[in-house]
Amino acid sequence: MSQLKLTYFDFHGGRGEPVRLALAIGGIAFEDHRFTFAEFPDVRKIAPFGQVPLLEIDGVVITQCDAILRYAGKLADLYPTDPLQALLCDEVMYVVEESTVRLGPTFRMTSEEQRAARLALVNGSMPVYLQWLEKQLLARGGEYFADNRLTIADLKVFVDVRGLNSGRLDHVPTDLVEKVAPALNAHMKRIAALPAVQAYYAKFEAK
Repeated sequence: MSQLKLTYFDFHGGRGEPVRLALAIGGIAFEDHRFTFAEFPDVRKIAPFGQVPLLEIDGVVITQCDAILRYAGKLADLYPTDPLQALLCDEVMYVVEESTVRLGPTFRMTSEEQRAARLALVNGSMPVYLQWLEKQLLARGGEYFADNRLTIADLKVFVDVRGLNSGRLDHVPTDLVEKVAPALNAHMKRIAALPAVQAYYAKFEAK
């Protein structure tokens, strides 16, 4: 078995969290290397493109979050083998990532600049992305985004919705998802209630 090391921020969210969840749910052993936001400048120096997450596989460094997530999904049997279902899974992941890319620059803004930029997203592209995701979920039965079972697409949406609801994002209303795409909130709660997901987070609560 390959030695895996995942490097990402020490919080339950962002681009690295779906990978952690996939590996944990699949029972795949990995080193969960976490660092603080204050330590990021040092990590950035050794990271390709200055970005995380990073996945080391037997010492080989891999970048790009969705590529890493897809690999983790294959290891954990959380990625479809049927080409069409794999495409549907990828489509959802890329839409979430596109939304994340739009939000990213706001983390480097001053308070007033950030407020204006995030309100523009809240009143513009965020509802568009969320409503599209909800439409796809409902069209595929309302439970999962692809393959009629849990996949990494569900994990990526779960982490994204959880983050939007968390209150950690200044100027993003915690009831935004419930107002514009309530089925996504219901989906998030179902994923959170899965025994494997509960077991993953219980490990941190016990500390």
